[in-house]
Amino acid sequence: MTAETRGPTIAVVGAGLRGSSYARRIRATARGRVVAVAEPDPLRRERFAAEHRIPPERTFASWTDLAAAGRLADGAIIATQDAEHAEPAVRLAGQGYHILLEKPMATTEADAERVVEAAERAGTMLAVCHVLRYTPYTRMIRKLLEDGRIGTPITVQHLEPVGWWHHAHSYVRGNWRREDESGPMLMTKSVHDIDWMIHIMGERPSRVSSFGRRSHFRPENRPDGAADRCLDCRVEAGCPYSATRLYLSCLGDPEREAWPLGAVTHDRTEAGVLAALRDGPYGRCVYACDNDVVDHQVVNMEFPSGATGTFTVTAFSPYAQRQTRIFGSAGCVEGDGVRISLRDFVTGEVETFEPEPDHASPDGRHDAADEALADAFVAALAAGDPAPLGSDGRESLDSHRVVWAAERARRAGTVTAVTAPHAAAPDGALSPQPPAKGIPTP
Repeated sequence: MTAETRGPTIAVVGAGLRGSSYARRIRATARGRVVAVAEPDPLRRERFAAEHRIPPERTFASWTDLAAAGRLADGAIIATQDAEHAEPAVRLAGQGYHILLEKPMATTEADAERVVEAAERAGTMLAVCHVLRYTPYTRMIRKLLEDGRIGTPITVQHLEPVGWWHHAHSYVRGNWRREDESGPMLMTKSVHDIDWMIHIMGERPSRVSSFGRRSHFRPENRPDGAADRCLDCRVEAGCPYSATRLYLSCLGDPEREAWPLGAVTHDRTEAGVLAALRDGPYGRCVYACDNDVVDHQVVNMEFPSGATGTFTVTAFSPYAQRQTRIFGSAGCVEGDGVRISLRDFVTGEVETFEPEPDHASPDGRHDAADEALADAFVAALAAGDPAPLGSDGRESLDSHRVVWAAERARRAGTVTAVTAPHAAAPDGALSPQPPAKGIPTP
């Protein structure tokens, strides 16, 4: 960034992978300025401040210290751990910051409502990082449906293949392994997939059911001879979830050193990795951890129009792009996050689209979408207009409510109604849904 850089100013709360990614994009485009940071990890804080030339008086060890300094920027990016989203969002919105908030917006429905209400009281913009809305791939699928290319959408199937090693890293050994520390996996990993399905279909589900559990990563599935730590394990070489293999293989690859290895250690040497695996949480056997989140789940949806949908998230897959099929009355669409194929039922012909392939990553990452989201947030700040943003706080709250309804359904073994958009049902009751449109129901 040069001294001539102008544009909106941004404070970053949480200088981990996401916060740093958004900040680097803002710096690279020179359309805005990152002027303050709050980060508890001293090494991350120091590196981030040096990269963005942030002076010591605007470098803080906690978001509360940043808030105590008064409003220092036009907007704030909040990329802390999930349980630490609501409080800084409420406080900073109240100080006049426009907010870009990592998903999930909060770990409880009540806190999510507080975040939205705080932004509305302050008159500030609030956008949740539903990055999947910001890709050319998503725009093209939306346009195909809006143009009637498959007639009336009847059924949607959406798959999120988490990846066996990614799940072990984040949801067995890592920060999202326990509901009491972050939330259910459907929320922490997949709320933006549920949001994406709502965005594509143009309506929010009215009823949901759900099934899923922690099936594999349990003590009773521990192989004979396995040790509590991979470094001590005589069967480690044949284990798909070997921490030793995963993290040592990251060395020498800058992207993989940033993630997943960056969550394990700052010491990017073999000795540093082995020391972290000896003493830290990421060296534990996946069958001897304190994890309790699901490792696979399906959500069944009924939309007000009568259309239906299914969403599946699973650990037991490659680390890959989402895969989607949408079946309509006059055609169907299939996409893998990069390419889209459309079959016309009249002609029988298949048309293939590959929207801006340079902006899609075939290995499942959404770096380009992160960049597009950062650009949209800066543009909204510069214009004083939320139009560049893909959704607002109320839309995000609606998406989150579908996830909470699905979790209630999974635990109770029921079909559960989703509370009405933009309003909670009184006394916790479930709100009646509007009559179905377009497709007759019995």
